[in-house]
Amino acid sequence: MADSPVGFDTLVQGFRTLGLEPGMGLMVHSSLRSFGYVEGGAATVVDALMEVLTLSGTLLMPSFNHGAPFEADGPGVYDPRMTPTINGAIPDSFWRRPGVTRSLNPTHPFAAWGKHALRYTAEHHRTLTMGPASPLGLLHQDDGYALLLGIDYVRNTFHHVVEMSSGVPCLGQRIEAYPVILPDGRQVAGRTWGWRRRSCPFTDSNRYADRMQDKHRVATIGRCRAVLYRLQDCFAVVSEVLAHGRDGFPPCSGCSIRPRRVSQTAASDWNPMADCLLPDSDALTY
Repeated sequence: MADSPVGFDTLVQGFRTLGLEPGMGLMVHSSLRSFGYVEGGAATVVDALMEVLTLSGTLLMPSFNHGAPFEADGPGVYDPRMTPTINGAIPDSFWRRPGVTRSLNPTHPFAAWGKHALRYTAEHHRTLTMGPASPLGLLHQDDGYALLLGIDYVRNTFHHVVEMSSGVPCLGQRIEAYPVILPDGRQVAGRTWGWRRRSCPFTDSNRYADRMQDKHRVATIGRCRAVLYRLQDCFAVVSEVLAHGRDGFPPCSGCSIRPRRVSQTAASDWNPMADCLLPDSDALTY
């Protein structure tokens, strides 16, 4: 027997049962396919999330391109008004909505809607890609939550906020530069992180998810396994693993993995001692 279609009302009821409520700050990672057939597709999932959170809350999603525009067959620039995300149908539907803001990081822009949308995204191009003042870092400071729809903790972007907040040596601080088209049409050099040369044995390999089992809530919506957790709980779990190591892997302090070097690698414009941009950073001009 085929699964019943998942409609707007089913989604709203499922999200509320899981614990979503008006005024909540929420980061969402998602797989549309995990629900089965959704009436109206990705737009219906976005509608349901907005209905539950209301404008008194804040909805945050990744709208990352992971460098795709800068590959050999790409356009060569990131345009926040045009560049699609490769994070799936739900976030790609979300960032295109009227009233949704999108940050200017060239490879990992966030999209946001609701009460704190502008505050979370406006300065992203002037801070660390996943640092404490990034959109997701600010959501953590505001005691926000994350929702995993049909995916596991491997796709949990928040663990990168824990990494950069902990000063891990494998992620470069604003050491890659890429062309960005501003909303006014100007082209600038936007900065992003330098990705690590090899995978992290902890965050890239799901080697902390078991420690979240008693800290998250789970519900089934259609065929989707939905997981809701508090960012502060995840921060504590991941930071402990990074600091002490696990399963025979050393802590970050004893790890040899460092940032990659690519043609876009540049000298950092970040002052790690003062935790701010250098005074001659181009990002201060836009």
